[in-house]
Formats: sequence, structure tokens, C-alpha cells
Amino acid sequence: MAGKLTTAQGTGILLVTANVGSLFEDPENLQKTWLREFYQTVQSHKPHFLAVHCQEVGGKNYEASMSHVDSFVKELLSSDAMKEYSRARVYLDENYKSQEHFTALGSFYFIHESLKNIHQFDFKAKKFRKVVGKETCSETLESTPSLEKEKFPQDYFPECKWSRKGFIRTRWALADCAFDLVNIHLFHDASNLVAWEKSPSVYSGTRQKALGYVLDRITDQRYERMPYFVFGDFNFRLDSKQVIESLCSTATMQTVRTSETNEVDKLIFRESDNDRKVVLQLEKKLFNYVNQDVFRENNGTSLLEYDKELSVFKDRLHELEISFPPSYPYSEDSNQGKEYMNTRCPAWCDRILMSSSARDLVLKPENEEKSIVYDNIGPNVCMGDHKPVFLSFRITAGAGKPNANKHKCCVVQ
Repeated sequence: MAGKLTTAQGTGILLVTANVGSLFEDPENLQKTWLREFYQTVQSHKPHFLAVHCQEVGGKNYEASMSHVDSFVKELLSSDAMKEYSRARVYLDENYKSQEHFTALGSFYFIHESLKNIHQFDFKAKKFRKVVGKETCSETLESTPSLEKEKFPQDYFPECKWSRKGFIRTRWALADCAFDLVNIHLFHDASNLVAWEKSPSVYSGTRQKALGYVLDRITDQRYERMPYFVFGDFNFRLDSKQVIESLCSTATMQTVRTSETNEVDKLIFRESDNDRKVVLQLEKKLFNYVNQDVFRENNGTSLLEYDKELSVFKDRLHELEISFPPSYPYSEDSNQGKEYMNTRCPAWCDRILMSSSARDLVLKPENEEKSIVYDNIGPNVCMGDHKPVFLSFRITAGAGKPNANKHKCCVVQ
């Protein structure tokens, strides 16, 4: 990377969200590719401040993968590609033995040597502290003063069964503006058959409740309100009933039930003519559609009309225009870069969302259009079942002016 990074044109910010569960299932094949693509993104955008929010760190079995997690973190902190990032903060939730606390979230923050003045908020002391050196925190994040971490209350979980879902919030001050960065992982769709039953699905309602909880927590009265960026795996899905009705509009449906319980086991949609060819087969964990190209043509954007889960929050959360294909569920075969698995209907699960005031920071008139990029990483190679998503933009001097006088607290502590 060129060493001539300056903040003259504003402070370059790169936000990345990545569900990295797959990397720990097959570290030999996937991790090298993932890191190469990640480093290329960093080198092409050359941010001064880089935030990477990871979900499912350690994969399905954290205990078995801990050594892989350690080597992944070590590689990120010591790699040649990142050598100009002289300060770093890494927060890993490794408390896998505690069901009521474990979220498998990992938040990584890297600060370029040319960025002179950056402070991080201490939530216990309620003041900003200057960021120096590199630190990794992985023990009991609940008591770490530089962040807030919460798992959702148990009654928010479907059927009250614990899973690794929650959020981590940090607060930063650079130049003359301060903002919150929230790493989030919301609930998935457990069954394609249940998701299909009604519109919007029961799972969509569970995610809505959990996201509302996070927004209420980060804007409550305990701390001064700041612009916020919430980025992670929201598990947002297309409206299943509506998208299937559209994809199978001329098909007839056959219902197959289990002989023991008479519950629906699978739905088979066939063309009315054309030898009654199967268009879609739907089971609890099978979404086998005849033509995957519909999710790739024009980056799948014709399906965005069925991406509705954010509409409930339209006054509180904003997003730049999506121009990349659904981020999940990609094949985990290291030779497949563009194929989707036939387990779920492809959807934009991985997103970067922001408050109105954060959007104002991103969309300042001084920002040239081309300096703002919202896209995925590794579009042509296997990155695991989720493609990471990034937002690159610049914060121009004076962008946070309305708040500038409030942050005189950003002195070295």
C-alpha cells in the first residue's frame, strides 16, 4: 500500500461486515482466499479508519476452532498488508461456555498511522480516551469499559432456545465528529416451510422485535446520542410467500406430508404443462429452484421489491442503494464463487445501515459520488456461505460541526 495516505481530502472510512462461520469449518481452503480478497479491498480504498464486524467467529464449534480463531486474528494484526495500521482494537466474544452471554461476535478496528487524533469512548467513565497501540480483548466483554455487549433477552429467542445472537457497540471520535459502531447478529429462518406460511413471516417479526430492542438501547438516556452505523448479519430474508408466488406464478403445488404426524414435509411446484417439470422444491432446509440465474441477473435487484424487513424502520435506519447480489447462502465449495446453495432462498442478509445523522456524515455535499462505494467483497471467489459487504466513504473536515463543541471531552485522558 502506498505510504502517502493523507487526511487532506477527509478521513477515509471503511466499514465491513462478514459472517465468517465458514472460514473455521474449512480454514485451509477458505481463509487464504478470504484474507486475500479482504486485503485487496483495504488496499484499493486505503481507509484511515477500518472497522470489521464479524459474526459466527469460530464457526459452529468454537471450542474446537479456537486455535483457528487465534491464527486468524494474529494474521490480521501482523500481515504485511496491514502494517501501516499502527493502532488496533480487537474484541472477541470467546465466552462459549456461557449460554446466556455467548454471541460469537468479533469486532476489529484498525487505525492508519497517518490518522493523528482518534479517541474511543469509555462507557464506564463516560469519557473519550486516546487510542494508542494494539489491544485484543477476549475475556468477559461484559465488563470491558470500551464497549457495550448484550445478548438478546431469552424471551426474544424463537421458542426461547438460546443461540448466538446479540450486539456489540463501540463509540469513536475522530476529526470533529463522534459516532457509534454496532456489530449485530439477528435470528435466522429455521424452516423454509414455516417462512412460506404467511406474509410477513413469523421470523421477520422476531427480527423486527430484536432490531427494535437494539435501536432503543443505543439511543436511550444513559449516554449522549450520536450518529450510529449498525452493520452485521441481520438475517433479513425476502418475503418468502410473495417471492415464491412470483417465481412459481404458473405452477401447481403438490403437498407431501409425513406419514407419522401428517405434518407438511415438502412442497413441490410443477409447471402446468411442459411435462409437469418441477420448478421449485421446498423443504425445511431445502430451496431448490430451477433457475438460480434470477438471483444473479442484474445482481438480483429485480427481487429487491420483496426485501421488506427494513421498511418498518424507515424513519430510524437508512441504507445506500444495493447494487450487489444477495449475500447469502453461497456455496462453501472453494471452487465455486457465484453458486448459491439450495438450502435457502438467496437474500441480502449482510447489510450496513445508519441513522439519519450518520447518513448526513456519509452524504455530505463535498463527498464526490465516486468516493462512496457500497458493495460486496470477493464476488467471483468462494468467501464462505456469506459474501462480506463493505461501505467506503470519507468524512470531510467539519462534517460533524454541529456536534464539534460537544466533544471537547476528546482530550487525551
